[in-house]
Amino acid sequence: MDLLDSLETDGHDTRTRRRENPEPSTLPRLTDNGCNRTNRQGEASAIESRYRYGRPAETRPIVTYTAGIIGTGGIAGMGILGMHDAEAIGNEKVRASHAGGYDATDGIELVAIADVDEEKLATFGDAWEIPEDRRYVGHEAMLAAEDLDVVSVTTPSFLHSRHTIDAARSEADPAVIWCEKPIAASVSEAEAMVEVCEGTDTELVVNHSFRFTAKLQRLRDLVHEEGILGDVHSVATQFRMELLRNSTHLLDTLVYLLDARAERVSGYVTGENEAVESLGADRNVDDAGGGGFVVMDEGTFATVDCTIPRADSSMTLSFVGSEGKLYMNNDDGEWRYWGLGGSGHTPESLPGIDGAWTWDEDYEAAFPNAVSRVVAMLDGDASNPSTGRDATRSLEIIVGFYVSHYTGSHVSIPLDRPLRDVAISSW
Repeated sequence: MDLLDSLETDGHDTRTRRRENPEPSTLPRLTDNGCNRTNRQGEASAIESRYRYGRPAETRPIVTYTAGIIGTGGIAGMGILGMHDAEAIGNEKVRASHAGGYDATDGIELVAIADVDEEKLATFGDAWEIPEDRRYVGHEAMLAAEDLDVVSVTTPSFLHSRHTIDAARSEADPAVIWCEKPIAASVSEAEAMVEVCEGTDTELVVNHSFRFTAKLQRLRDLVHEEGILGDVHSVATQFRMELLRNSTHLLDTLVYLLDARAERVSGYVTGENEAVESLGADRNVDDAGGGGFVVMDEGTFATVDCTIPRADSSMTLSFVGSEGKLYMNNDDGEWRYWGLGGSGHTPESLPGIDGAWTWDEDYEAAFPNAVSRVVAMLDGDASNPSTGRDATRSLEIIVGFYVSHYTGSHVSIPLDRPLRDVAISSW
């Protein structure tokens, strides 16, 4: 069956969500930038949702929000080659996943799933104990039959735009869409996702999972609020191929810590792609190793090397600033900082950070951390740490690398209108 085939609904009745809440029409909804769209005075306010109770958390009734997943493959809950045990992939539920995040978090329940592949749908449903009558062949059927607070989009990246937009406009009426990275295959698709979600008052959360780790959040505070680096002159980065499938994490970490947007890029693409073989893909994709240099809008010069095979790589970022230096190696669990004083650079601790990034504490915990943040957003107690606009910043760097490689030129960001339509296929 073609992935893009439309499927009709199968007549399921709309389910009633198990929660206690006021009339939704009387309360504000979320927006992509974390602001209350009903605040016509433009005053700053804490993020609020239609499910806010207007009283302290300890006095609110117990609520169970409902979630559905579009796409029942690896990151949805069945495992990814190179990251999880090969024997478990496709056969057992994997905790470092969207379904695992829902399962580990109080106050929310995964109640429905959708996929065009009926075998995958059945395997996932059995593993995660989804009732058979809430396993839908095609996302349209689920979105028409269910009433959901959150929809996860875990399909291949070239389908993210369609599935996110369909969910935002659907009768399921989710307040939050949790979309896998990269946000989309092209910048224009990403922009359309952001625009539609803003227009429907739907919060778009993109799963750049490092943003949900307490250590990276604290490190960003140290960089921006306490100025441990001062003015950042340059950053050298390195990670494994491929640019979209893997390196989007690296680039998002770069723009997150700098709180900056690319202004000019020059790129090189190797054409090598480990994912085609490891995933058993039935066709080649554009996504490949590559890199280049990036000049950020606040003047930082960054180099990006994402040409290395997975087995040989480490995710590293090395910052040099007017007040200090920072070295991060996430794969090997090493973060080091040197402050710059009268006697030169001297090693110092990172206040409030115990150790470095680790697989168990940070990657695997990132999924329940993300869902906990989503629940807090629904309760009206938190803002969105990974918006669609944030995710577009890393995507436009990647597209810029491709355009630069194939045209032999430097590329300015924001991309000119025709270049925003350049699509990079990946899985």
